[in-house]
Amino acid sequence: VQLQASGGGLVQAGGSLMLSCTASEEPYAHNYMGWYHQPPGKQRELAATITNTGIIDYADSVKGRFTISRDNAKNTVYLQMSSLKPEDTGVYYCNLSPDGRPWWSPESFWGQGTLVTVSS
Repeated sequence: VQLQASGGGLVQAGGSLMLSCTASEEPYAHNYMGWYHQPPGKQRELAATITNTGIIDYADSVKGRFTISRDNAKNTVYLQMSSLKPEDTGVYYCNLSPDGRPWWSPESFWGQGTLVTVSS
């Protein structure tokens, strides 16, 4: 399974970006896809996830500013990022995991990461 992410870039604080990630196939009947944020010099952390049945979870830091959505027919997950802050800067990785398993499990698949830079 390959995940191809796109949409990162440089944006001013308060601006918006849309990330997208397409999986080459869907290996698990019950799964979730998500986005994980890795700030410079820090560990990777959850931003948002969505299951293939539409259940959504957000990190507190992005609630009200980011919107995750998914097109199951296209195996694609999107992250609409609005009201961006400098602390949103970092590499965003997309992930596909089997439902019920943590995102760091060996059964998970990762995209290559896309860089988001928010200038103040």
